Amino acid sequence: MTTSRSTYHHGELRQAVLAAALDVIATDGPGALSLRDLARRAGVSHAAPAHHFKDRTGLLTAIATQGYELLAAGLAGTARLRERGVRYVRFAVEHPAHFQVMFQPELLRADDADLLAAKERASAELRAGVADLRDVPDARTAGIAAWSLAHGFATLLLTHNVDGALGGRDPEEYFRSLTGLLFPQQPTTEGE
Repeated sequence: MTTSRSTYHHGELRQAVLAAALDVIATDGPGALSLRDLARRAGVSHAAPAHHFKDRTGLLTAIATQGYELLAAGLAGTARLRERGVRYVRFAVEHPAHFQVMFQPELLRADDADLLAAKERASAELRAGVADLRDVPDARTAGIAAWSLAHGFATLLLTHNVDGALGGRDPEEYFRSLTGLLFPQQPTTEGE
């Protein structure tokens, strides 16, 4: 596909490069990313992606920022910790390339203001789920335990390490049953 540079508006090229990068990451991992290859895929000059992202680290930082924003939006709207965990797992399944990049800080610009703000929004949503727990002496530790469960399950799910254990069951329902082991006082579904 050959597309002239004039075909893309500023924002469209940025989104096209991000979409192509997410495709590469989903199939081959973040290590396979090359700005030159992404420019070829988008049909633009090799310098065009660098105009938006400066370099590979900038591109990965933009992907992580977008991922944290999507995660924060996905977690919002429910007070229940269990359902926030389900939404965390859902996010990982629906956005596996974002998920891969977000939790590899060595790939990112740790001081990027947009990344830091998006991470804080997602963290605030994760922390908010702990607020309704009863009889928890240390909310911070409980939050890390809950995050570890959701993140660990999502990672195992994405790497197909729990396929046999799931036995065809819906991953979200399976995760709800797992959380019952750690947080039994929580109802199993929203609104119960």
